[in-house]
Amino acid sequence: MRVMVMVKATPNSEAGTLPSEQLLREMGQFNEDLVKAGVMLAGEGLQPSSKGVRVRFSGRDRTVTDGPFAETKELVAGFWLWQVRSMEEAVEWVKRCPNPMPGEDSDIEIRQVFEAEDFGEALTPELREQEALLRAKLG
Repeated sequence: MRVMVMVKATPNSEAGTLPSEQLLREMGQFNEDLVKAGVMLAGEGLQPSSKGVRVRFSGRDRTVTDGPFAETKELVAGFWLWQVRSMEEAVEWVKRCPNPMPGEDSDIEIRQVFEAEDFGEALTPELREQEALLRAKLG
């Protein structure tokens, strides 16, 4: 199963405070362990929401709002995409992770990624083929 592992933002990450050399080293080692174990598919840190935008959908209307966004605890500061055998395995990996926000309480959220079979009959053979072609193009 694939999971998205999201590092939640904090006031410091939203202020643009960069990680220390020590944290970069520790995270680099953690990421290397994930890669060696065949778990990590992707992972990146994100710029503060002040450099982002939101697009709100309301029927056919689209409204664009520039960051920053008020609710820091709802924002994501970084992510990984992992391939694991179970949610329990993902939790065990997260428990090994260095605190991504040293000196602060921080949260990491783990969410399972939808797979084609999760959509049942709504994902018709034609849509399955389209999905397979897109995945092949992504490599």
